[in-house]
Amino acid sequence: MNNEKRKLSPEQCAEILGVLKARFEKNMNRHKGLEWTKIQAKLKSNIEKLWSLNEMEITGGEPDVVGHDIKTDEYIFYDCSAQSPKSRRSFCYDREALESRKTHKPENNALDKAADMGIELLTEEQYRELQGLGNFDTKTSSWVKTPSYIRKLGGAIFCDRRYDTVFVYHNGAESYYAARGFRGSLRV
Repeated sequence: MNNEKRKLSPEQCAEILGVLKARFEKNMNRHKGLEWTKIQAKLKSNIEKLWSLNEMEITGGEPDVVGHDIKTDEYIFYDCSAQSPKSRRSFCYDREALESRKTHKPENNALDKAADMGIELLTEEQYRELQGLGNFDTKTSSWVKTPSYIRKLGGAIFCDRRYDTVFVYHNGAESYYAARGFRGSLRV
């Protein structure tokens, strides 16, 4: 996507910052020891990243801070919606999978949509970290970044939480379901 389009108006910036601050304050267990003023300053100086967070928000992801990388001084945001983001469901895994479908093609694929939004799919490890912060995907599932050796064989992996346990599954990368979406991460 053209970087010119990755800008928010001052009103949109204020609105998404307000939403993120309210979520930050409501869910302090996700980011113990972090200060909103430092995060906000970082966001204000990274307007393109703020645009990506806004995209996460408008597609139903409910992004929130889940950590701080001291080495890089980056704040880490994950989609923290209770279920897989509603506007990012019914996608197959990637472009190759989308193009391989002859009929009943989904609207899009997870990897391209994530790239358009300026975010990354969660890895399996990140997904498990997220699940340590609460109960997510108890009725849905989410594609996660698939290792290349699995993808080369036509598969892709996804995760969910059932029976108070995180499960990792496989599917053909071309498959898509109304209850499967993807969760993203962003470093700011």
